Amino acid sequence: MTSQTTPAAAPAWLVEEVRRAKQGSNLDQIGYTSEMLARLELSTVCNSARCPNRGECFSHRTATFLILGEVCTRRCAFCAVCHGHPAGPPDHTEPERLACAVAELGLAHVVITSVTRDDLPDGGANHYAAVVKELRRRCPAVKVELLVPDFLGSEMALTTVLEAAPDILAHNLETVPRLYREVRPGARYERSLWLLQYAKRIAPWITTKSGLMLGLGEAAEEVEAVLRDLAAVHCDMLTLGQYLMPSLAHAPVARYVAKEEFKQWRASALGIGFKSVAAGSLVRSSYKAPLFYREVV
Repeated sequence: MTSQTTPAAAPAWLVEEVRRAKQGSNLDQIGYTSEMLARLELSTVCNSARCPNRGECFSHRTATFLILGEVCTRRCAFCAVCHGHPAGPPDHTEPERLACAVAELGLAHVVITSVTRDDLPDGGANHYAAVVKELRRRCPAVKVELLVPDFLGSEMALTTVLEAAPDILAHNLETVPRLYREVRPGARYERSLWLLQYAKRIAPWITTKSGLMLGLGEAAEEVEAVLRDLAAVHCDMLTLGQYLMPSLAHAPVARYVAKEEFKQWRASALGIGFKSVAAGSLVRSSYKAPLFYREVV
């Protein structure tokens, strides 16, 4: 598991995997899911972040919901979500509309994330709590997974989210500490690690989860150090995926990770103590989330 020079192009097998994932397997279901999201005026990471798995997920009538608007106050070099100055406070009708979508899709497990809202006093924590509360009212059996921002390290904001009692609390470290200034300006590695540690300490019954992108220029020993840091704060679940450039304006891909290397990282992470590990080229935070959560419970 060693670093390589920047490849000229993605390997053919990866190009084919991306093509199949984007295309999906059921055009009727893709159309239905897209229509429903438009009708209920809901945003998704699938669309906003140009996720390569969009077609596959929509084919199975599922999506990762994006709350708190579509404009992020940060400018991460890997992310395709729009950045700038969000307009206005959170939409108080969004929790109800999102719960309606979850009920209509018949989801047993829902993943919800958001843009980062550093402009809000609570970072959007109360809105997250309102979403969970509405889901518990409308869809009491659904498993709720939240992928949250760092709330600028606010204990009060994070406690608000934890008190809403999601089943899974996720926060991605994304990359190794050395690359934070370049890849995640505005974020701090120690703050992100603290969030996962605090969540496990305050609500140990809530499953915690984090994710890393490989291929941004990290060294193998740096990845291993991050995995050990996550294990030390008792993070339960881990995702490892290939970084892919959303556009030419984003951070370049330093290398493409071989399938066998992802298998090695998965075995290594399980050996360190993670309860569930999803590792592969197209793995993202919400990749087959219900399946990998079942490994934990």
